[in-house]
Amino acid sequence: MTDTHGAARPGRLSVDHNAVDGIRVLALRGEVDHAVTNEFTEALMSYGSVTRPRTVVDLSGVTFMDSSGINVLIAAH
Repeated sequence: MTDTHGAARPGRLSVDHNAVDGIRVLALRGEVDHAVTNEFTEALMSYGSVTRPRTVVDLSGVTFMDSSGINVLIAAH
């Protein structure tokens, strides 16, 4: 399953949702700052089943992340 959000503007955050061997993978591209924390939180915290699946967040495509993005990761943990 692939679902891409954002990326309409350069630097804007886009999130690709994939599953690999039962592990959810979120591949982020662009910038993670206070303007996209709600989008990032929603992508990270939304899952279809009752039990929380294992999740990997691929940050290799992130060009900038401020403390807002770190706070989202901490809250999700």
